[in-house]
Amino acid sequence: MNERPTALITGASGGVGQAVAEALAPTHHVILGGRNERALAELAARLPDARPWPVELTEVTQADVAGVDRLDVLVHSAGMSPLGRIEEVPASTWRATMELNVVAVAELTRLLLPALRRANGHVVCVNSGAGQRVRAGWGSYAASKFALRAFADALREEEPELRVTTVYPGRVATEMQRGVRQHEGGAFEPDKYLAPATVARAVLAAVNAGPDAHLTELTLRPSAAT
Repeated sequence: MNERPTALITGASGGVGQAVAEALAPTHHVILGGRNERALAELAARLPDARPWPVELTEVTQADVAGVDRLDVLVHSAGMSPLGRIEEVPASTWRATMELNVVAVAELTRLLLPALRRANGHVVCVNSGAGQRVRAGWGSYAASKFALRAFADALREEEPELRVTTVYPGRVATEMQRGVRQHEGGAFEPDKYLAPATVARAVLAAVNAGPDAHLTELTLRPSAAT
């Protein structure tokens, strides 16, 4: 039996998810969830105790998590960020956004609750500044992030033996942000954004806060003006 605590991270093939996996790897057995099998395998090869978990999160079933009997940390980092004004965004985009950003999170958590309960585990939802305020053209994405916030709040109330943390980063220097800036018609300026590793350190701070501390919400903003 693996004596190291176990952490499962979704979206681990890049961006914040990969940075979280790298931050947890020195102390945890990490399960790397994502769709890019090659990227997951390459990351697993670089980490001391990791295994890839290729999965389509919107189709996850009990069979996909059958080997996870005890789970200390579950980090939800996968997501999509389609932008557009309400008059432009069709129902299919709303449904796809909610399916990945909210429904898949709820279902994976539900399937892993027995394993989380055995460990008195910790669930971390990587949210967004869009989960705290809404801007024009961000309706469907912000709605999904407000819903993710509600999910985390409900889970915290229903599962008092678990710790549940929502992290609200501002703009992060990832490929997703590159797409956002392209949509906005602006330059991608990573020096003005949070680094993925900075967000990962915030996740690590919540995880390592100690058994007597429960960091329920963390908000991060870039120090440089955007």
